[in-house]
Amino acid sequence: MSQVELTSNPSASIADQLRMEIITGRIEEGAALREVSLAERFEVSRAPIREALKQLAHEGMVESKPNCGMRVAPSSSKSMQELVIPLRQTVESFALRSIFDDLNDEDFAEWEALLTEMKAACENQDFLQLTELDIKFHQSIVARSPEQGLMTIWLTLVSRLRRHFLEGFQKPNDPMKVYYEHLAIVSMFRSGKLEPSIQALISNID
Repeated sequence: MSQVELTSNPSASIADQLRMEIITGRIEEGAALREVSLAERFEVSRAPIREALKQLAHEGMVESKPNCGMRVAPSSSKSMQELVIPLRQTVESFALRSIFDDLNDEDFAEWEALLTEMKAACENQDFLQLTELDIKFHQSIVARSPEQGLMTIWLTLVSRLRRHFLEGFQKPNDPMKVYYEHLAIVSMFRSGKLEPSIQALISNID
């Protein structure tokens, strides 16, 4: 079986896996994404691969080059990142407001599990894993929002921040700082205080 466990929607599972590999730099900018090779890797037909690549192209992760097929698109410039980061803060704040009153034990159990993995990644200085867990943490907040289309907006913004993730997470000066920041966010969520929780979340997105 491939690295990813395919669900009832294999194209979505494949898109999720490829997206994470692109964001973390496991698949580099400009790398070719060939349907045949990907179909062999994920042990599926070319149809779900085609759908996954179509979704990633919609998000700006990949692009089609004449006579070259699909390739990983270049990430945004630093000036573009300065525009996108506040937009991401707005989207995540909006998502948190929409779910805050309904947070339950299941939500906190999932975040605690992520924190446990994040702490281990920090201790092991596994920067790629740390990047993935950070993204999953924030994505989980947006995924809970009932607002249609919010996840698509968030994914599009995150795709523009790939260089930011790579520079900020692959070699942090103090890896444990990443864990403690997210621990503080979850603790604030538990307090039931919305505005301080939003500020804690925003402060982590920079």
